Amino acid sequence: MQNMIGIVILIIVIAGAALLAVGIIDGNRFVTVQKEFALSGLSKECRFVLLSDLHNKVYGTKNDKVIETIRSINPDFIVLAGDLVTSQVKEDMTPGIELIRALSQNYRIYYGLGNHESKMRQKPEQFGDKYDRLIRAVSTKNVSILKNESAQLPAFNLKITGLDLDLNYFAHFKIRKMQSDYLQRTLPVCEKDKCNILIAHNPDYFEEYAQWGADLVLSGHVHGGIMRLPLLGGVIAPSYKIFPKYDGGVFHTGSASMLLGRGMGSHTIPLRFFNPAELYDVQLKIKK
Repeated sequence: MQNMIGIVILIIVIAGAALLAVGIIDGNRFVTVQKEFALSGLSKECRFVLLSDLHNKVYGTKNDKVIETIRSINPDFIVLAGDLVTSQVKEDMTPGIELIRALSQNYRIYYGLGNHESKMRQKPEQFGDKYDRLIRAVSTKNVSILKNESAQLPAFNLKITGLDLDLNYFAHFKIRKMQSDYLQRTLPVCEKDKCNILIAHNPDYFEEYAQWGADLVLSGHVHGGIMRLPLLGGVIAPSYKIFPKYDGGVFHTGSASMLLGRGMGSHTIPLRFFNPAELYDVQLKIKK
């Protein structure tokens, strides 16, 4: 009996060590994923890179591995779908800032805010001027901060809008019902004669984003569910919801699509299980 117990304990220890090794390895690597969308209203094909949830993660030296990968893709522009940094009072924001400043030397960047940026902005009593310091540091001529604002890309008949979602919609353990007119009150008018991309960090409201008029929604926040299991998908969202409906990848409703990034980094516990970070190489084509 004692030998059997010893064998069971040994198996548990080995399995635990193997799982921890996976978490560390996947927490320190990223893969490039290619996606393609055919969109109405687009006048010319284009290519962009989607980054989300960097949380100040560094790959290589000053994120040179990320920069080299993006250079090899050579996109027309870059979209940042929130959480460049983490809302910790004493966190050094240098890694995220340095990456954006380096990329902005060669690429136009459209930056939509995540809940961590919004938390710093909406709670100055806790974070002081940290949000303002972040925005000043990344605000080069090639970076557009889209805080409930839009940017026009006439060469592609494309309009990119960034949603700064109120923190009440990032509730833990549940999904708060969105007010029926919230997006209409918060965002610029959706122009139906253009191709509309919406940067919306929280994917839980995909149906509402589609009703607003988005052709393509770019989201993040869920980090792929931290751990991914066969058939079941992502295990847990940052809001502590188990097996979230939207965990990562591509989703559709009506004529709208959503690309939910699994993120480039993590916060609190820097581990990812069977769920490496993902950088997206996205090709947009004209819908025929």
